[in-house]
Amino acid sequence: MKNRKIAEVLKAYRKMNNLSVRDVTELLEEKSLKVAEKTVYGWESSATQPDADTLLLLCDIYNIDNILGTFGYTDEEPINLTKHEHHLIEQYRKHPEIQDAVDKLLDIN
Repeated sequence: MKNRKIAEVLKAYRKMNNLSVRDVTELLEEKSLKVAEKTVYGWESSATQPDADTLLLLCDIYNIDNILGTFGYTDEEPINLTKHEHHLIEQYRKHPEIQDAVDKLLDIN
């Protein structure tokens, strides 16, 4: 059974990441998966769905961490992070020496 939310999410995340369909095909090819642009359009229109391995590659490209929640398989509301927000979190984790200052600046705690 098709999950129509997959098409909606894939298209929304592609756009949120400022990627064209061509960009996606090129990024997939870098990950050793060659697909045509019409295939990506098919996924985004719900005409077809990517297999599980391809969906995981797309989630990696689109920075989707909460896969089940994002595609509607849990009751959790997904948090949609931009690339910039994702980068901020990574940098925060890499620099524990400044976390207290950042927390204070953001009035956290």
